[in-house]
Amino acid sequence: MQYRRLGQTELYISPVGLGGWALGGTNDWGPCSEQSAQETVAAALGAGINLLDTAPIYGQSEELIGRALQGRRQQVVLASKCGLVKNGSWTDHDLRPQTIIRQLEDSLSRLKTDYLDLYQIHYPDPKVPLEAALETLARLREQGKIRYIGLCNVGENELRRAAAVCPVASVQNEFSLLHPQKGQAVLPACCELGIGFIGYGTLCGGILSGKYRKEPNLRRADARNYFYKCYRGEAFLEASQTAVRVKELAKQKQVFAPAVAGAWVLEQAGVSGVLMGARTAEQVRQNAQAAQVALTEAEIYFLEKDK
Repeated sequence: MQYRRLGQTELYISPVGLGGWALGGTNDWGPCSEQSAQETVAAALGAGINLLDTAPIYGQSEELIGRALQGRRQQVVLASKCGLVKNGSWTDHDLRPQTIIRQLEDSLSRLKTDYLDLYQIHYPDPKVPLEAALETLARLREQGKIRYIGLCNVGENELRRAAAVCPVASVQNEFSLLHPQKGQAVLPACCELGIGFIGYGTLCGGILSGKYRKEPNLRRADARNYFYKCYRGEAFLEASQTAVRVKELAKQKQVFAPAVAGAWVLEQAGVSGVLMGARTAEQVRQNAQAAQVALTEAEIYFLEKDK
């Protein structure tokens, strides 16, 4: 595994990171057992993956990862987030100082560590100025509880505002063959400002692995119903056509389809790494191949056809 420097930080991350949402065991993805989580994290470390990303809103994800990392904390770049809270069946934004502080303390407890390598604002809060939230994070960094500050799901203007307040290590936005615009909107600014970029949603919930031949019968609460929005109607047909090309190229290169989808993101200028969710050791091993796949210009053009 060839590691990449994250922006201008001292962190060097694996090009492929393990996204922790699917490990959470919530209605978003369905249950995940302790054994599966242990095997998934162990497979990630065994494949050279050192970036593990989670969040308190991901159900049991932090607890499972924390237990799986016992005795191996120093092997990973551990990232979590703040700013989303459950309010009954709803998810609300909350970047008030007391909420950020409480969420960090709770995350540290669940992850069984006394610091996080990367602590990220999950989403901007329309009720709290971004600058105020960053001031709280800067104080926590001064206390040694976080090493670096990151942003998720932001646009260029928000990124520039944040960078004017304090050093920003990275941006984490959705970025995939199906939804490239969310990453492309901030990548030039990241490159200009020396800020790392981590893409998530690389497989769009698994559709780019090519495992869906028809529209899946998903639970109403399943994240693929409300988050990725490519599992129904015309959007599903378009995504399926892209998935076919991904599988075809993967067969030619003798790798698994997720590796090609991940490699496409990693080929984009300014990208530090990609997060790929997994719930089994085999999924991790397939995803990890993305770090070893090189795509030619012709192959990239083939994947992007009709985009």
